[in-house]
Amino acid sequence: MAIATIHEARFVLFDEDTRLAFITSFDGPWDAYMEDFFTSGPTLKLFDVIFRHVEGYEGLPDLAAVQSFILGAQQSAAAYARNYGGTVKEIRKAQRVSAAFQQVLDHPDAAEVLQHPALRPLLDEAAD
Repeated sequence: MAIATIHEARFVLFDEDTRLAFITSFDGPWDAYMEDFFTSGPTLKLFDVIFRHVEGYEGLPDLAAVQSFILGAQQSAAAYARNYGGTVKEIRKAQRVSAAFQQVLDHPDAAEVLQHPALRPLLDEAAD
């Protein structure tokens, strides 16, 4: 299973493609994220495919070597900001609710119900 708490992850080549940064943001504490990372098959496979070309990476299946490689290179960000609130779980739920609401809006039998004043804030938001 992929890690469900990752907002985004990036692989950045720099210094004329001689160095690679792996940058990620996630929900929750670092230790929980690392535990998810080290037990996630798809994430570890992707990591292995990319980092097997990096000096000092010993690779899978030696999980202890992978952990040592990651934890030995980790750096905390000096600053971080994002333009949206919520956890990955909350954002995915909001997307599902939005998709379901769009289905309601598109349903021909919903026109009468959608006239109710209590739904005005939802309809105004959907109109954007």
